[in-house]
Amino acid sequence: MIVYHGGYSVIERPEIRISKNEKDFGCGFYCTRLQPQAEKWAKRYSTPVVSVYEYTPPVTLDLLKFDSMTDRWLDFIVDCRSGQSHSYAIVEGAMANDQVWNYIADFVNGILTREQFWVLAKFKHPTHQIVFCTESALDCLRYLKSYEVKI
Repeated sequence: MIVYHGGYSVIERPEIRISKNEKDFGCGFYCTRLQPQAEKWAKRYSTPVVSVYEYTPPVTLDLLKFDSMTDRWLDFIVDCRSGQSHSYAIVEGAMANDQVWNYIADFVNGILTREQFWVLAKFKHPTHQIVFCTESALDCLRYLKSYEVKI
C-alpha cells in the first residue's frame, strides 16, 4: 500500500514525536492512503510537502484496524483524545476531521446521544489515517519520494 504524510518538510526517516495535543489514535507518525487528504494536511504550512512511502503490513505487530466508523472506533478516539494511551503498534481507520470531532465533543459533553452522533456523522465523506506508534511499526515504511504541494 502507498501512504502519504502531509507536513512542512521532507521526511525520509519518520519518527514518533510526542505532541501536546491528543490526536485521534494517540501519539505516532500519521499517514493516509488518500493523497488529496495528505495534500490538504500539508497546505496548513507555508512550505507544504507530501512524503510518500510504501507500507508493508507487519506479521508480528499488534494492529488495530477500524474498517468503518463504529461505536468501538468512537470510544477509542474519545479515549485517545482524552489522553489515554494504548498498546497497539499501528492503528488504522477513519479520521475524526474537524466537523466529526465537533460531534464527538458534543457526544462527550452530553449534548448529543450516541444515536444522534451517528445520524450526523454518517453523512461525512470518507477519510483515512494510519498511525505508526512504535519504532518497530516505522520499520514497515519505505520512503519513496517527496514533493511540494502547489498552493
